Amino acid sequence: MIRRALASFFLPGTIALALFCAGAVEAKKPEVRRARAVSDDELKVAYGTSDFGHGDIAAPRTKAVSVLVEDARTGEVLYEKNADARRAAASTQKLLTALIVAEEGYLDKRVTVQRVDTLAEPVRLNIKPGDTYQRIDLLRALLVKSPNDVARCLARDNAGSIELFAEKMNAKARSLGAMHSNFINPNGLPMPDQYSTARDLARIARAAYANPTIRSIVCLPQLVFRYADGRTRELENTNKILKRLPYCNGMKTGYTDAAGHCLIASGNIPGRDVIVVVLGDSKAGVWQDASALLSWGLRRM
Repeated sequence: MIRRALASFFLPGTIALALFCAGAVEAKKPEVRRARAVSDDELKVAYGTSDFGHGDIAAPRTKAVSVLVEDARTGEVLYEKNADARRAAASTQKLLTALIVAEEGYLDKRVTVQRVDTLAEPVRLNIKPGDTYQRIDLLRALLVKSPNDVARCLARDNAGSIELFAEKMNAKARSLGAMHSNFINPNGLPMPDQYSTARDLARIARAAYANPTIRSIVCLPQLVFRYADGRTRELENTNKILKRLPYCNGMKTGYTDAAGHCLIASGNIPGRDVIVVVLGDSKAGVWQDASALLSWGLRRM
């Protein structure tokens, strides 16, 4: 019933989805389509109830290995399952990569791609050695389409090498209270002894959610990337929930064989912000579980 009700007000068009989608950085704006924000009344209609937000409803059952739902404003944990189990994070850890780059600023500075940046599989944007791009354009591509070569380029530009950037990742994670993670690369590709937990990723995601640059990017359903030679490519956001739930406003997907299907998703209605972390799910289950938890979290508050 919830899924059918929610589907009744999905928007085929695309207008502004989140408060920060108008853009919070000083750089040329990407070409995007956007969806509008959802009111509290509309969420009541979606659930088929006027008794919205009393907090006495059970969390939905999920098949994911690890799950955590938190209040994005206060950090209060609303629900958890195996939240401290060590898990491969896959590309969800690119939120940490993006946070470090965004916080250090100078996003209009141009970056020259080096050959070492391109040594990444399987998802690549195919940027070429010698090409130059603004950091903000690479950051947008990273968070929308998740290319591994772009993650390496930003990391190397930021710290001088992948190894030095990994040190910055771990230091930043610890400063956020994410004490049970170890990051070795900026893109989440499988590495021995690289891991995180749902709880740690939720702490990282909350910091990323509070960053206006990241918030202005992760809500974009798509954008147009312009290559150095003038070619353009439309990049579709890998987060399918952005188009399924009108109150979803980000954040980051991830998948490897070791990690399974993963998703960090955020949602907002007036006065309420929720972050959901889902790790180790199936291809179809990750969208179902994250959608149900995001909807439940907003209703629970």
